[in-house]
Amino acid sequence: MTSGQTERCLGPAELGAELGERATLVQFSSAFCQPCRATRRTLAEVAAMVDGVAHVEIDAEARLPLVRELGIARTPTVLVLDASGRIVRRASGLPRRAHVIAAIGAAAL
Repeated sequence: MTSGQTERCLGPAELGAELGERATLVQFSSAFCQPCRATRRTLAEVAAMVDGVAHVEIDAEARLPLVRELGIARTPTVLVLDASGRIVRRASGLPRRAHVIAAIGAAAL
């Protein structure tokens, strides 16, 4: 997962869900994306394991203005937000569980 290059913050209005107390895993997916399903499982498992972490999945096709604003080029793309909604990490493709947990640690600092 790479460090976020922007100070952009996302909140409940953009996400359609509340932020996690420690971190929020935001997954941009599309309907026919096979890696998106595996990503969904991985992020949901991590969110269930780590207190204060929320997982939010966003349909990229339904949210094109937000996708364009954030420069999402492919699905799945995962953004890791800190407790205030600031983007601290981003990654494209199927993430590894260890990388997600490490990114949460960085977000919670």
